[in-house]
Amino acid sequence: MKKKILAVALAAAMVVGMAGCGGGSSAPETSTGAEGEATAEVSGSDLNVMLETPVQSLDPQQATDGTSFEVIADYTDGLMQMAEDGTPVEAIAESYEVSEDGLTYTFHLRDAKWSNGTPVTAADFVFAWQRAVDPAVASEYSYMMSDIGQIKNAEAIIAGEKDKSELGATAVDDKTLKVELNVPVSYFLSLMYFPTFYPVNEEFFNSVGDSFGTSPDTVLSNGAFVMDDYQPAATAFHLTKNADYWDADRVQLAGLNYQVIQDSQQALMNYQTGALDTTLINGDQVDQVEGDEAFRAIGAGYLWYVSPNIAKVKEFDNLNIRMAMTMAINRDAITQDVLKDGSAPTYTAVPMDFATGPDGSDFSADQTKFSDVCAFDADKAVEFWNAGLKELGTDKLEIEMIVDDDDAPKKVAQVLKEQWETTLPGLTVNLKTEPKKQRVKDMEDGNYQLGLTRWGPDYADPMTYLGMWVTDNNNNYGLWTNADYDKIIADCTTGELALDAEKRWTSLYDAEQIVMNEAVIFPLYTQCNAEMISPKVTGIEFHPVALNRVFKNAVKSE
Repeated sequence: MKKKILAVALAAAMVVGMAGCGGGSSAPETSTGAEGEATAEVSGSDLNVMLETPVQSLDPQQATDGTSFEVIADYTDGLMQMAEDGTPVEAIAESYEVSEDGLTYTFHLRDAKWSNGTPVTAADFVFAWQRAVDPAVASEYSYMMSDIGQIKNAEAIIAGEKDKSELGATAVDDKTLKVELNVPVSYFLSLMYFPTFYPVNEEFFNSVGDSFGTSPDTVLSNGAFVMDDYQPAATAFHLTKNADYWDADRVQLAGLNYQVIQDSQQALMNYQTGALDTTLINGDQVDQVEGDEAFRAIGAGYLWYVSPNIAKVKEFDNLNIRMAMTMAINRDAITQDVLKDGSAPTYTAVPMDFATGPDGSDFSADQTKFSDVCAFDADKAVEFWNAGLKELGTDKLEIEMIVDDDDAPKKVAQVLKEQWETTLPGLTVNLKTEPKKQRVKDMEDGNYQLGLTRWGPDYADPMTYLGMWVTDNNNNYGLWTNADYDKIIADCTTGELALDAEKRWTSLYDAEQIVMNEAVIFPLYTQCNAEMISPKVTGIEFHPVALNRVFKNAVKSE
């Protein structure tokens, strides 16, 4: 999830739906306390939650991964929050107005406090958003302000052409925030629950300096919980209920007790002993819990795929080699025999169950539409392979694939290695496991040959995926470039197709066709999380877009 993605500035209204292999829970009624008063006592029990990977950053303008987003959202509210169905509802914004031309949003803030007692003000949002576009900060999610959110002057500020003070976000007074856009953005309110748009108190930020977001003393809460135990790369940390939260009556948990466990068997054992209330499992662990009422397969929204380094590795500059490798993958075997968690084999560049078009259909419901270039066909794979080897003037290749050192990716990578080496004569695949942070950095730097990676949708439109492969996009790890593709994406954002929802949708299909024909990535599967959730726990909300888990409505019975 990184830098420059072109906006869908004038896209039709989007529906944020629950992925097909899971569901959410209803949100209870909420109430608000008076400013300056504790609205609820801290009661109930801690929820013990498993994480696959450590938090990478607690800075809302610097974080880029789903784990960090979840934890930041535990203790921070933005202007809006997600309802059960994923639609935006008011959070720090008590109300808002939109101008007739759709270019100006005026948000009226409720009485809310930071955990040090300071009121949350419009200036907190202005400061945070200016940080996000400040070239000196170099936020990897700055594109959310410019290309996606289309906030006035954001693009020029990011490019160093204007000062950050010229950003189209103004504190009219302490409780009024005015936001000016370049063009109407139909999904703008949905962006407001994305962490990049969360507020930061400037005085507090300056007081802690470079240590911001590294300990309980260097973060402030205005949300449901308060961070009270944390250190960078911690394998365990804790948040407690924020009794001064504006919506504290809604929060029934005493706190959140996170444990980072990268071995799924150990995680299941911790669940079975009661040390965890909810945990991810995969593979053989799924067989162990078959029939257990606590087991659920929940849509996570992530597309897992292999990215070949097209620009820097001559073997992958060869289309036949790329085609051979994607056609040699048995995706059914990966999902059914290895993961066993409900994840769905995927043969498209945009995954299923998150983006709905003008006619109400799922953009990627048809998983056979690219079967001539993305399917498991060993004979075709060998034909492509032999043609590629001939063009390269060799009869064998040795390549390396980097992969996260988490349990599931390592298992998937081992199966890919076996499938490729079995199907493609003369191929040797060496696996290199790395901490996720290092793996991401290596791919960003182009320091890899093949990389096993994933992408989760930031908003419910195909562009959250298709925008990644525009020339010079930081998520275009393989540095692939195609002028026709770039033009389609540009036309679908602020160009001639932006106002025509049906034609835009058709053109996005055309763009996806190019990506698949060129084997820019090798799609693998759309992730479902196999989870054990204690029968004592209800009310955890799961979403395939932006924030995968929300605990504000969770209840744990004694």
